[in-house]
Amino acid sequence: MKNKFTEDTIAAVATPSGTGAISVIRVSGPQTFDALDSIFVGKGRIAEADSHTIHYGKIRNKSGTEIDDVLISVFKNPHSYTGEDVVEISTHGNAIITKKILEILLGENVRLAEPGEFTRRAFLNNRIDLAQAEAVADIINSRTEVSLLGARNQLDGFLSKKVEELRSMLINASSFVELELDFAEEDIELINQKELMERINKILREIDKLLSSYTFGKVIRDGVNVALVGKPNVGKSSLLNYLLKESRAIVSHIPGTTRDIIREDVSIDGILFRLFDTAGIRTSHDEIEKEGVVRSREAVKNADLVLFMNDVEQGFSEEIYNELRSLTKEERIISVLNKIDKNGKSKVRKDISISAKTGEGIESLFNLLKEKSLGTSSYSEKSAVVSNLRHYECLKKAKESLLNALESIKNKLSGEFISVDLRNAENNLAEIIGAVTSDDILNNIFTKFCIGK
Repeated sequence: MKNKFTEDTIAAVATPSGTGAISVIRVSGPQTFDALDSIFVGKGRIAEADSHTIHYGKIRNKSGTEIDDVLISVFKNPHSYTGEDVVEISTHGNAIITKKILEILLGENVRLAEPGEFTRRAFLNNRIDLAQAEAVADIINSRTEVSLLGARNQLDGFLSKKVEELRSMLINASSFVELELDFAEEDIELINQKELMERINKILREIDKLLSSYTFGKVIRDGVNVALVGKPNVGKSSLLNYLLKESRAIVSHIPGTTRDIIREDVSIDGILFRLFDTAGIRTSHDEIEKEGVVRSREAVKNADLVLFMNDVEQGFSEEIYNELRSLTKEERIISVLNKIDKNGKSKVRKDISISAKTGEGIESLFNLLKEKSLGTSSYSEKSAVVSNLRHYECLKKAKESLLNALESIKNKLSGEFISVDLRNAENNLAEIIGAVTSDDILNNIFTKFCIGK
């Protein structure tokens, strides 16, 4: 049966849509060079060109009409992104031109690539593992410098290397157990129970380190959702405008101005914070404002952190604070006292004092947000960090299987039970890098990519 992911030749525009200086069309697969030689006119045949060379010429349709002057970059298997024969056609950046060239290619035993298919082929041809493939999408979607560095860390294989190291340790340990099963009648012990437990516990400690990095990894990859909550007119919108350095939210002395959730993103030292300016929480007879309050409560439930704002004039609202505690964990709530420019010595209860008008205390608020988001994490650019929920779940399952294995050893159960748990743990780790995976998982991952990547 033909495998379209390894036998078809595919093509797609690899650059964003729109007008620009150049566009790039990527082609990959066994018929790549034949397809190009049938439409490209240059000094020589692309099939005879050396790998990693660039060639100038023209693309023509079947009737001989010139479509565009192009540069053809040649990458011969296995030394290409996909591990197959690849060409990248650099054209003038006009959507009409790229559309015409694609149409010509599709008439030369080439089909349009599916989302993520080039990277999927790179994975299937062992150019990268599955964790690295997912990092490609993260690099494309990174919105801050820190998230980009985190994705680069994963693409460089720091997590993959750690997972492979743990898999090797597990395979080594389980091989002793399984070998003993083969010689069960001779009653040969190849590894004593104490040593086996020590090996399992060593792997568990490493898995726990990876699991503990998830909070940090998730923050640098996905950012932090922060809800600005409080009574009307305590300065939520003023703080939002100050952070953004522009007036995106309406600021007024009239209570209840904000009727809906206003979302804005801000990068603080490379970390993405999604700020949700909510309607002031109070009892209202205005139907629109009442709906705004309902949405404010939803924003609190979904937030990673809540900036509970009060001011020196209205004081600390115990009523709203108690409501927030019913909606989210107390440690996620940061009590912010605003308008200290009016009374800097106020004794109103707070975690931090600021003035959204003058900017006083804002730097301290930034530091507190980062501290609350990252905790005491001290991971370097070279550390293996878990930032993907799929990886996190695989590690949790591996840990559970290893704990079951330890329990079986303690209860002096047969080696079959221990062997099964060790193998399950190894398979869970293998899923992270794609050494063991299903088509459903692959489809779920790669269909989230853009076409052309």
